[in-house]
Amino acid sequence: MTLLTDEQIAAGLAGLPGWNRAGSAITRTVKLGDFRDAMLYAGAVAHLAQAANHHPDIAISWNTVTLTLSTHSAGGLTDADLALARQLSSLP
Repeated sequence: MTLLTDEQIAAGLAGLPGWNRAGSAITRTVKLGDFRDAMLYAGAVAHLAQAANHHPDIAISWNTVTLTLSTHSAGGLTDADLALARQLSSLP
């Protein structure tokens, strides 16, 4: 996989509200109603990630889920990260 340029990353993030660049990754934090909602959301993320064969880091703190995407094997951000971010953005 080819790493994206800074310009490609900025353009991709422009269409992804809530996602932010964090070095060689992109992140999104979602606040939900309670712990159960956070776990259900994380399960939905896992389902989409498994189908895409591209897996984010997921941090859960009671009602808050933080997702971090980076293509570790490529050493940074690729099209796969932006594609999965688009899918994950469709979750409620």
